[in-house]
Amino acid sequence: MDSLPAVSHTALAPAGGLRGVLEASAASRHDASAVLVVVVDTEGSTYVRPGGVALFTDGGQVGWLSGGCLEPEIARRAMLAAAQRRIEWLDIDTRDDEDLFSGSAVGCRGRLRLALLSLSELPGWHEPIAAWRMSAHGLDLHIASDGSVSCRVDDATWRWTLPAAPQEHADAQAQWRVTWPSPPSVLVFGAGPETPVLVPWLRRLGWITTLVERRERWREAAACADTVVELAPQAAIPATARFDAALVMHHNFELDREALSALASTAIEYIGLLGPARRREDLFRVLSDAEQASLQSRLRSPVGLDLGGQGAEAIALSIVAQLHSHRNKR
Repeated sequence: MDSLPAVSHTALAPAGGLRGVLEASAASRHDASAVLVVVVDTEGSTYVRPGGVALFTDGGQVGWLSGGCLEPEIARRAMLAAAQRRIEWLDIDTRDDEDLFSGSAVGCRGRLRLALLSLSELPGWHEPIAAWRMSAHGLDLHIASDGSVSCRVDDATWRWTLPAAPQEHADAQAQWRVTWPSPPSVLVFGAGPETPVLVPWLRRLGWITTLVERRERWREAAACADTVVELAPQAAIPATARFDAALVMHHNFELDREALSALASTAIEYIGLLGPARRREDLFRVLSDAEQASLQSRLRSPVGLDLGGQGAEAIALSIVAQLHSHRNKR
C-alpha cells in the first residue's frame, strides 16, 4: 500500500498469524539463535498445513506448529540448526498405533516434514518480508535439499545457499515450494466503542489495519491501529492503495455518508456498514444512483455475523468473525 499520513502511537497489540511470525523473523535477523521453521509437507491430520511457519530463538518462539506437544522437540532441533548455522530437516510422524494404545499419542494423527532455516545464514531476509507486506501477490519460497533457498515477491528474487544436514528419509523430495499469501489489509472509517476490541483482534489475526479518524474525541481509541490517518475519506484512499476490506463505523450519519461515497469509487470487494438496515436505507437515499449501484453488491449491512449478544465487545466479535470468514472464502 501507499504510505499514508499517520499519527505516531505505541503499545499496539502484537500482530499474529503468518504476519506475526514473518515480521518477527525479519526483526530477529541479527539474532544468531533465530531459526525459521517451515512446514514443507504434511500427511494425515496435522495442526498446520504446508506453508505453516514458526520462529524459534533461545528466548522462546513466535507461532505454533502443533497444540504444544511437538514444540519442545522442534525447539531442540532449531537450536541445533542455529549452532550449526545450516538447514536442519525434521520429520515428525504421529500416526503410529503403538503410541495410541500405549497412551503416549499426541492429539493429531499425521506427519510433518519441516525445514529449519538458520536466519544468520539468510542475510537480507528482512527485504523480502518487507516486500511481501506491501505486495498483492504474496511470497513464493523455494527450499531444496542441497541447501539452496530462494524467495520471490512480485518481480524481485532473493537467493541463498546454506549448509544442509543430510535428509532423514530416502524418499524425501529434492525441493519444495510454499506460498505465503500477502497479509490482508482493512481500512476502518471511524473509531468508537468497538475499536479497542475490534482492531487488536484483527491485528492478532494478521490484518494490516488503517484507521481514518479526524475527531479528537476518538484519537486515543484509534491508536490501536497500525496506521491512523487524519484526513477526509476521499483523501484517505490513494488510487493505488490495496485494501481487502473496509469498515464504515463512525456512529455519525454524515461521516458515514462521506465514507460510503468515497468507497463507491474503489474496487474494495468487502465493505461493512455498522448499524441497522434502516440506517443503510437512509444513507442510500442521500447517495447518488451511481454510488448506490457501485456499493450494492459489495456492502455487508448490518456488518458482522449474527452471533447473538449485545454491546461493543459482541459487535466487534461478530465483525471479526465475518471478516475472517470472508478472507478464507467460507
